Amino acid sequence: MQVFAIHPFDAPGDTTALREEVRVLVARHQAAWPLEARSNNWFSFDADFSRALGEAGFLGMTWPKEYGGHERDPLERYVVMEELLALGAPVGLHWIADRQTGPLLLRYGTETQRRKYLPGMARGKIYACIGLSEPGAGSDLASVRTFAKKTPEGWRVNGQKVWTSGAHRSHAALTLLRTEEGSQRNAGLSQLMIDLDTPGVTVRPIVDMTGTHHFNEIFFDDALVPLDALVGTEGEGWRQVTAELALERSGPERYLSAHALLVALIDAAGTDPEPGLAELIGRLTAEMWTLRQMSMSTAGKLAAGEDPMVEAAIVKDLGNAYEQAMPRLVQAVADQVDLAGNSDLARLLSWVLVSSPSFSLRGGTPEVLRGIIAKGLGLR
Repeated sequence: MQVFAIHPFDAPGDTTALREEVRVLVARHQAAWPLEARSNNWFSFDADFSRALGEAGFLGMTWPKEYGGHERDPLERYVVMEELLALGAPVGLHWIADRQTGPLLLRYGTETQRRKYLPGMARGKIYACIGLSEPGAGSDLASVRTFAKKTPEGWRVNGQKVWTSGAHRSHAALTLLRTEEGSQRNAGLSQLMIDLDTPGVTVRPIVDMTGTHHFNEIFFDDALVPLDALVGTEGEGWRQVTAELALERSGPERYLSAHALLVALIDAAGTDPEPGLAELIGRLTAEMWTLRQMSMSTAGKLAAGEDPMVEAAIVKDLGNAYEQAMPRLVQAVADQVDLAGNSDLARLLSWVLVSSPSFSLRGGTPEVLRGIIAKGLGLR
């Protein structure tokens, strides 16, 4: 049985020149970014940089030009995203809109929705979040209870979403709700694009152990949402949202969230590291390179129009394990490298140790991912 089918990653054009374009743009802005923000940087925010990426044509890269896009190859976009993550650029403001919401609107949205949101997203000026998890319905996404009742005036929405990344800085939330009264599990679900300045919508912060605010709760208290906020087909929300999650699980963010820590470790080790330290650097680098090849292969399959559901889940599961193990492994060689004082390595290690437990929450827990893999292999 072939578990992971390798697909070639054949990005068109001069990818070396493309990478250099990104590096030059990052160099113009990076002096303003705190060291800690360069780890887990797809949860870090810089509005000026998001707009600069839009002006440079690095957002909405694959979208049609009529919606502000640039009609470039999806593998070129992969190259740009990989460079931004490896360099620690703060991409959190536009990340969801560019990666998921925009493509989903192109696939399922109405013409009005596309005209309203996509050009601003491609300019780095409109940001989106996704309303999925709820209290009691995190990993078990099919048990969402937030309800939207269809009325002549619009959808009356009541309920709560939690762990919503970037909601406090977003303009709209693509939200999974129950729209059929009495429906169960994955039946009777729909997606609404809800503007977050709608009366009755309240965003409250969830501050993590590092003191960082990127997670939020969203409360819907009889919020009246226009009927034309429905994305796709009423009752087809489950099918749509699973397609959306496939865009989320296999990208370079799945192995580069803690990359700044590895770079700092290599810098601190110098040219003649202790044997145990050299072994750890070799191990982490080899694992990262393997994950990179698997991620690029999955990106190649997506670009070819295939559905690498199992491969994407494998990349995310292994990537989470790699990123969460890294700070503990670095901590274990503390006697072989200088972790004293305010060094870059010490600061990043303390930051990643605290933030890395959350890495496996986003996009599906290990249990969910392994269930997808088992089902895809016919084991359940």
